[in-house]
Amino acid sequence: MKFIFGNLGWKLLSLLIAVALWIAVAREPELATSIAVPIEFKSIPDDLDIGSDLPDHVRLEVRGPSGRLSHENLSDLAVILNLSDARPGERTYNIRASNINLPSGVSFYHALPSQITLRFDKLLTKEVEIVLAPYSKGPPDGYRVRSYTLEPAKTLIRGPEQRVKSITRVTLDPVDLSGVIGQAEFHTHVNVGDPQVRLEVPSTVALRVTLEKSSQKETK
Repeated sequence: MKFIFGNLGWKLLSLLIAVALWIAVAREPELATSIAVPIEFKSIPDDLDIGSDLPDHVRLEVRGPSGRLSHENLSDLAVILNLSDARPGERTYNIRASNINLPSGVSFYHALPSQITLRFDKLLTKEVEIVLAPYSKGPPDGYRVRSYTLEPAKTLIRGPEQRVKSITRVTLDPVDLSGVIGQAEFHTHVNVGDPQVRLEVPSTVALRVTLEKSSQKETK
């Protein structure tokens, strides 16, 4: 009995506060809002990669008391897809409430799109040649490129099998030769050209260029 009635005043006060909060929440108008949220993936098998283009976001309609639909309360909202059962080929995932980290008091109504179809490919690593892109600005008047070297001249790329197989070479970011009259070294980056394929080694390449004066015949 002492345990039940001890600090009775504080217990009654706590109960009154809880009831008041419940009444305040219950009296809030029920609203709906639409919000664009990112897609997150978890548990993808180590030997697979996503070969299809990924949507930037999914638009969700959610409902709840107006106080629960504030920007701060919904800022961490995301669609989370578990890919542990993925196999090579296509697989369609339905977006349900169980895929969304909904805050307390907020309910899921529907998503646009309501399904996401992903294509899974085996991972492939391949060595490819690095080549020059067209110069952003060519040599000064009266000069031409005599020779150049790349270090390294090849790189490793990794990604979905079909995408990697379609890439035979990668290019460097363009460089500006307009201020070079002898030799110059540039540290520039590799552009794979496919957002689904990544470099397995550092992306910086040393480009050493040697220029020479053009012959009078060539400058005419």
